[in-house]
Amino acid sequence: MFVGVPKETVSGETRVSLVPDSLFKLKGISVVIETGAGVASGFLDGAYSGAMIAANARELYDKSDVVLKVQPPTVSEASMLKRGSTLISFLYPLSNLESVQKLGSLEVNAFAMDLIPRISRAQSMDALSSQATVAGYKAVLLAADSLPKLFPLLMTAAGTISPSRVFIIGAGVAGLQAIAVARRLGAVVEAYDVRPVVKEQVMSLGAKFFEIPVESKDAQDSGGYAKAQTADFNVRQQKFLGERVRESDVVITTALIPGQRAPILVSEDAVKGMRFGSVVVDLAAEAGGNCACTEPGKIVVKYGVTIHGPLNLPATMAQQSSQLYSRNVTTFLSILLKDGNLNLDLKDDLIRGPLVTSKGEILHQRTKAALEKLATAKA
Repeated sequence: MFVGVPKETVSGETRVSLVPDSLFKLKGISVVIETGAGVASGFLDGAYSGAMIAANARELYDKSDVVLKVQPPTVSEASMLKRGSTLISFLYPLSNLESVQKLGSLEVNAFAMDLIPRISRAQSMDALSSQATVAGYKAVLLAADSLPKLFPLLMTAAGTISPSRVFIIGAGVAGLQAIAVARRLGAVVEAYDVRPVVKEQVMSLGAKFFEIPVESKDAQDSGGYAKAQTADFNVRQQKFLGERVRESDVVITTALIPGQRAPILVSEDAVKGMRFGSVVVDLAAEAGGNCACTEPGKIVVKYGVTIHGPLNLPATMAQQSSQLYSRNVTTFLSILLKDGNLNLDLKDDLIRGPLVTSKGEILHQRTKAALEKLATAKA
């Protein structure tokens, strides 16, 4: 069996799906690396001791029975996979229907790292969490660099400098990491999440939990993710959050709903009310953004407020992001292997949950429904 690691082709993607330190987890398996695949992450071809080096993507895909990737494959990349081979990658299937369709037509076993179930035995494979940790850390650094004032309280001979006030919206993995980093930098931190269950985690990191006098219904799904709320709730939530946003020097938003556009939590009026020089870092920019003024992929200044809309923060810290992702992927691959061969036990939720396509079938129900709707629209 050959496990292949192609070079990522998406613009700005510097991560690699397998780092040299993870090769020991694949003992007895032949590994082939596309030349230059790890260079942007700081891993030269020579570091992959014992692995074969493929001269180009075509050679790599022709050899590989299992392909490990970071970014979802483009349609052309999906077309290069061998029929009946296996792909392990971020897929975001609802946003990449054409690629999923191609994977299905080639009878590829396509596993989505973004669909790993949030159960205790899968924690070491939770790639969304590992990459969100990096994003939350980097978001605070971006804010601190852009803010024209210091984060910590300083008492000097020239007088006292009051600490910056940081408000973090969304207390998932990225939000909790942002809280921890902002606190270490000395800021006064407050956080909000639609899920009341995270209050204890927020407070354990030394931040204050901001509560709004609006009751949410079924705020969390079975996987621990936030669920979409009613339009009335969203309007009232936005109003109360706006009051806190206006009092903050830095606002970091991280709220995402799987498979949907990110909810607008910071209105344009709230941005208008912020102090001149304040900063917003919108980690939901890839899904449209939590701030009404966010422009995905850009840094803009509106009403004197600097607004960051980063699209791939983990790629800006590629070496460690790759190390974390590589551990996630190889740990997941290890549960698929039995005596050096793939063993797809569909009774195991950890295997069945992230399996999007297999043997020509679309197994992820929401993706299947979306493809059927697309086919009907074209007919």
